[in-house]
Amino acid sequence: MLYVDSLLCTPLEKEKPDHRPALEEIAAGGVGCVTVTVGFWEDATESMDQIVRWQHMAEDNSDLVEIAYTADDIERIAESGRCAILLGFQNVAFLQGRLGYVELFARMGTRVGQLTYNIQSDIGGSCYEPHDSGLSRYGQYVVREMNRCGMVVDLSHVGNITSMDAIRHSAEPVAITHSNPAELAPHPRNKPNDVLDALKDNGGVIGLSVYRNIVGEHTTPEKWSELVAWTVDRIGIDHVGIGTDFDQTGGMAYLEWMRQGRWAREIQYGAGSKANSGPQPRLGWFDAPSQFPNAEKCLRDRGFTDAEVAKIMGGNWLDFYRRTFKSL
Repeated sequence: MLYVDSLLCTPLEKEKPDHRPALEEIAAGGVGCVTVTVGFWEDATESMDQIVRWQHMAEDNSDLVEIAYTADDIERIAESGRCAILLGFQNVAFLQGRLGYVELFARMGTRVGQLTYNIQSDIGGSCYEPHDSGLSRYGQYVVREMNRCGMVVDLSHVGNITSMDAIRHSAEPVAITHSNPAELAPHPRNKPNDVLDALKDNGGVIGLSVYRNIVGEHTTPEKWSELVAWTVDRIGIDHVGIGTDFDQTGGMAYLEWMRQGRWAREIQYGAGSKANSGPQPRLGWFDAPSQFPNAEKCLRDRGFTDAEVAKIMGGNWLDFYRRTFKSL
């Protein structure tokens, strides 16, 4: 069975050997594919530097990982007992307002781009903005260019109006790589029913997260599998996967960078709050990639069939990548 994590937040591009234990955790869990977070706020040059670091990391640890560019790559790498890495960004700040950079970054291996992160951008509104602007005219062009270049449109931190606009303008299925249904776990990061329904109609997939700040009360295996079952009932078995949002090694400095970059002087709390500002405690049963088999077990305990478990654990993401990745 192929395990796929549609969003890993861990900064694995650190200088060796710091990243090696995190890679070994991925291997211990039998995870066959992860979408990594190459950047958040970095401009084009900084983002290219990041891609180089990820390439060097993969080369230095080729016994454990390899960067994948196609769905066939994912299957080949996973079948070799290693993990396929998909290069993704949790913001498209690397475009710097230049539509032509979509193709350039796609040719450099970027396979996933989240339209906005935690603030309003020239693309559209963030989930944390008090007023969601919707997708800008520039954002409409970016979505269609991402479609053409085979770069996945990710709506995870994107405002709901902007998300709905992006789904309407996308000619290809879109993704929500790390989020949960807002009806069960109310939070700005989570998605209301109309967005989930539109995602289904678009042919997209959501990666359900185990990040404590956005799971609400669904912290035990039984409760988390209930969240999965509710989502499957709502949008169908073919549209649900796993996107953990694990950060294995980042620490507080990394957390501060992802939350506010260079755009604010005041402390920003992201999915947390002033009373809940630091790295979050884990759930106790699915705390690292090494525990991916626990997720499979909890789905089986919930009563999902073998075929359904295989879809949720990774099959749906592999099918999604087959439908959306393109060669240039």
